[in-house]
Amino acid sequence: MPVDLVRTAIIRARRELRKSAALVLNSSALAIGTIAAAGLGFVYWWLAARLFPPEVIGKAAALLSVMAFVGLLGEGGLGTLLMGEIVRHPGRDRGLVAAAASIGVVLGVGLAVVFVFGDAYLNSSTESIGGWLQRVAFVLGCGLTVLAMMVDQAFVGNLRSTGRMIRQVLFSTFKLLLIACAAVAGHTSSAALLLTWVAGLLASFVGVDLLTRGGARRLVGAPDFQLLHILRRKVVDHYALDVAVQAPSVIMPYLVLVLLSPTTNAAFVALWMLVSMASLIPAAMATVLFPVIRACPKQSRHDVLVSVTASLLFSLVCAVIVFTYSQQILAVFNPAYPEIAGSSLRFLGFSLLGSTLKFHACTLARLGDRMRKASRWFALGGLLELCFVVAGAKLGGLQGLVLGWTLAVSIEGACAALILAFAVKLDSAAGPAQHERPTESPLQT
Repeated sequence: MPVDLVRTAIIRARRELRKSAALVLNSSALAIGTIAAAGLGFVYWWLAARLFPPEVIGKAAALLSVMAFVGLLGEGGLGTLLMGEIVRHPGRDRGLVAAAASIGVVLGVGLAVVFVFGDAYLNSSTESIGGWLQRVAFVLGCGLTVLAMMVDQAFVGNLRSTGRMIRQVLFSTFKLLLIACAAVAGHTSSAALLLTWVAGLLASFVGVDLLTRGGARRLVGAPDFQLLHILRRKVVDHYALDVAVQAPSVIMPYLVLVLLSPTTNAAFVALWMLVSMASLIPAAMATVLFPVIRACPKQSRHDVLVSVTASLLFSLVCAVIVFTYSQQILAVFNPAYPEIAGSSLRFLGFSLLGSTLKFHACTLARLGDRMRKASRWFALGGLLELCFVVAGAKLGGLQGLVLGWTLAVSIEGACAALILAFAVKLDSAAGPAQHERPTESPLQT
């Protein structure tokens, strides 16, 4: 009997995995790429912390956060649109990718130029970007950041997430090698860090195309601006939702620099980077849900439950590790960091739980084409995060900032959990109707 029970359990497990094969395979590819990139990213920032002064790390990290923010604004919701619409427009997918990438890169470069001139004009004495080489690298980096987002999301939209995995690993590997070369050559400035990032992005594009035998080039064709124009309303809606959800976390290192100091930001960024990398796992799970459920709506409830459960368990483990070993982790980067930050960062990991629920609520909004309505609530949540961070920094320094951020994200996560529970319950109650209308699901209404 025990043997029969085990055999039955194995058969059921296999059946469940086959039901969610697309989700499991693509999520696995994203998870592998994310874990590998996280490990290499850890080594990158560890090496930087060991070889570069804390003030340089603080300024460079803030500048890279601005680059990511400009990239987010430049992406304009186009990349997210690609994930959900590529499977809906077979034969026109390459033109849609090309059109989205063209507009996104131009917008990203334009915004970068505006920031460079604005920084020079408004902060002429303490400008964060100094020298023409660093300015050119920053503008180029913003354009490449947008392009990377487009390419990665096009890979996911085509359910070929191995391409994104390869590009992530190549980017992390190349920038690590470049920072080592810069340190050996004696270049330990913020400009050197910025240049390793930009050169790593360039090399990753070439590498992924070679390793996939032209897979990156096959993503694009003649730009189909007509199709993109037809989908323009969804672009705006995705854009509003992306900015509302991601902007506060993307710009956080820059806020720490402004509210506190470059030295404090160096210690903060060390742990913030690890928490951000950990958040990529639940983000990847939620991201893959979008094209997977669009391709097979009948499995929506099952796929959502699998994704949320796995993501929350992973986030909880990471939160406990950060709470227990925050100072030891900081010491790994630089022996001076624990003294700079103290125990102020130990609660930072618990923000992962709220972020995980936010990611999945965001995907739920995209599936139901309710991006515009959802973006208003996420914008309020982003405003709450910023207010709590500023107030926390003013009242309690770095510890107050961390507690303010964690509390705000937790409040948003609790609200997102209620939304997810209601949607799953509604989908379960409507189960029999799915056989009559297999192309729809309450998760998409």
